[in-house]
This record gives sequence, C-alpha cells and structure tokens, in this order.
Amino acid sequence: MAGYIEDRWLKKKKDPVTGKRERTARYGKGSRYRVAGIPGVRDKSFDTLEDAKAWLRRSSTDNERGEFVDPRDGSITLDDYVTHYWQTGVRGAPGTVKRIDERVRLHILPQLGPVSVRDISPAVLRGYIAALESECSPRYARQILTSFSNILETAIDDKRLVRNPMRAKSVRWPKVPEDQREAWPRETAQRVRDAINARYRISVVLALGCGLRQGEVFGLSPEDVDFARGVIRVRRQVQLLHGRLYFTLPKGGKTRVVDMPPSVASALAEYFMEYPAVEVELPWGGPEPDREKKKVPLILTTTYGNAIRANIFNVEVWKPALAAAGVIPMREKGERWKASRKDGFHVLRHTYASIILEAGESVVTLARWLGHSSPTITLDSYAHFMPEAGGKGRSAIDALLG
Repeated sequence: MAGYIEDRWLKKKKDPVTGKRERTARYGKGSRYRVAGIPGVRDKSFDTLEDAKAWLRRSSTDNERGEFVDPRDGSITLDDYVTHYWQTGVRGAPGTVKRIDERVRLHILPQLGPVSVRDISPAVLRGYIAALESECSPRYARQILTSFSNILETAIDDKRLVRNPMRAKSVRWPKVPEDQREAWPRETAQRVRDAINARYRISVVLALGCGLRQGEVFGLSPEDVDFARGVIRVRRQVQLLHGRLYFTLPKGGKTRVVDMPPSVASALAEYFMEYPAVEVELPWGGPEPDREKKKVPLILTTTYGNAIRANIFNVEVWKPALAAAGVIPMREKGERWKASRKDGFHVLRHTYASIILEAGESVVTLARWLGHSSPTITLDSYAHFMPEAGGKGRSAIDALLG
C-alpha cells in the first residue's frame, strides 16, 4: 500500500545512551502524525495514530480505484467554484448560455453561494427547493435545479465531491403539471392571418403552413425556397441577445427540410413580387461585434430593410393582429397588451402540428418537419391531437373477435 505515517514529534532512531527516541524541534506543536507518500494525494496531519492509519487505508484504496476525493478540496465555497472553475466551461448557443447564467446568478448563488461545496447536503437542498417553489413556477424551478445539478456533477469530475446530493432520494424536485400544447381552431388562425399587417402576413403563412419557429421565419431567404421540389430548407434563424441581432443555426444546431404545400408556395410567389427580398448583414453564431458577418437576402425585413426584432414584432405587429381578430382585448392607451403565453407566435406551430396529425400524417414525418431530435418528443407534445389514435386497433380486434 502506497504512503506512510510520519511521527513529527519523535525521531525514528533511538538515543544510543537512553534507548529512547529523541524529540524533534516540533515536539508538542501541532498535529503529531502526518500521512504522506500517496501519489496524487496531499499530505494530511492527525492528532492520533488511529486516525492517521484510517486515513492512510481509505485514501490509498480509493486512490488506486480512482475514486479518491480530498474533502479539503470541497471546502471551496459554491460562489468561488462557479466563478473560477465551472463557469469557464459552460458551452452552447449564446441564448442558452445567457439563460443558464441568469438561473445561476439570480436563483442559486444568492442563496447558496457562501456555502462550501462539501456542505451542500440533502437537508440543505430540501430547504432550498422549498424556498424555490414559493418563488418560481415548477417548470422554471426544475430548469434551475438542472443547472445546479450540472454544477455538482462537474464538482464530482473535479474531485471536490464524492456524490451528487441532488440525486438523493429525499431530494424531490417540483412536479410540473401535465399541461398540453394548445392549438388554435382553424377559424381563429385564419382570422389572425387576415388581420395581421399585409407586409408581415407571410410570417403567419410560413408558421401555419410549414411549422417554422418565429426566428426561422425571420431568417428565411428566397434561396431556401425550392419551388420545383416543393420544399423549404430551414438553415438559419435570426436571434436577439443583449439588444443585438445575429444569425445562427436553427434550434438544436440542426438544419432540416420541410414540406411546402402548394398554398404556401403560391403565397410566397405573390409575396416575392410585392416585397422583394433585402440583403441583410449580421454576425453569425452570436451578437459579438468580432464575429464573422454574413450577408443573406431575407424574405421578411422591416420597412427600413433591417432584420426583424422579435420583441418589437410581437408588440407592434403580432398583438395588434390578435386584438383585431378578437383573440385578446384591445389595450387602453398607455396600457400594456393583455396577452397570455399560449397566444404567442409559437401557437401557430402547435396549430400546424395539430392539423398535420388530424390529417393522419405519421408522427415520424411530423418530427422530421418540426426538427425534433426524436419522434418521442413529438408524441409527448402532440399525442392529444390524434383523436383517432387507437381507433384502427379497435377495428382490427373487432374484426378478429366480432
């Protein structure tokens, strides 16, 4: 077994005259026994020989297995660990990194930042989650806890923790109510399409007719539309971060090809005649000024020929159309629009999915058109839009037994 125990008060060799071990200059000062010589493990001192032997056995065995964690490394506060070790390794799309930073900075560090990493116990977490549930929705609370758990997993990789206390059985995450995706009735979708400003009506057509997300609509170019094959290639989106616009890949970093019904193709052809595309230059991959810039002819732009900002579009174009269509009340002068989350632009994508599934299209095909990584995600989100699900099975059993 690697390592040894050193007596720091008495020398190894005995006095030839007295036969006793001589005292060292450290006699009576500090801890007497030091465990040293374990590869990759810092020396540690103890007051008693029994404690030193126990540490030597445990640390040597764990070190050989690759499982040794020095508890002194866990004495760092969560705030210091996040700032100096964890945060530098966060990767992802700029918007994703921003959301993670907000969760950590606003909801984790103010409460647990001064606590040592090794002192974040299940008991501490149970109290923290109880307080979190009183401040946030269950869905957002789970997002915060996911980021927190990621921090603790990284601390395990860095040999500052033995296990993740977030995985303890007694630590129960908030339950998210089973809220189903809501789609508009077709009449509502048609009213909004007809009520929206004519310049931006094609955005509703693309979202309803092809299931495009808002950022993907704003990033669509005539070069992405293949009239011959009847498809649209979704290759980029326009995003807004820190007040600056930029191009980036669609959600999940994946491009896709979606079916373009003849009605959408006809609407696009008419739109191109009335509103020619405008070339827009934006940074690619993030809003930072030093990013490489790309010029792309965009189908949808402002009257000044700029890329569209989602926040301005939602207030000045989308919500007035909702009010004109009777979906939300008209706002009073000086007041804000009273619109719920379920009536955001994304409801057009849900409506598209509901129409496709009700028509009998397969979940696998819809998942590919929507850009989902797995048909399971599509099924979990939109299974309730399949009113005939199970009907064919019942008919087959009736034919067998009836």
